[in-house]
Amino acid sequence: MSQTPNDPAGTTHQFQNFANQAQPQKSGPNIGLIVGIVAVVAVVAILVVALMMM
Repeated sequence: MSQTPNDPAGTTHQFQNFANQAQPQKSGPNIGLIVGIVAVVAVVAILVVALMMM
């Protein structure tokens, strides 16, 4: 009695359904990017003021 091995990952149909699911798109600004840009601008402004005071 031979049996076909059971695929532990599921069927091809289940995988295709998983692959076809769209990732939810982010709506809105990326807060980390905005905070990083503000930090860089602040550091540059401090350096400019420090160099002008010399």
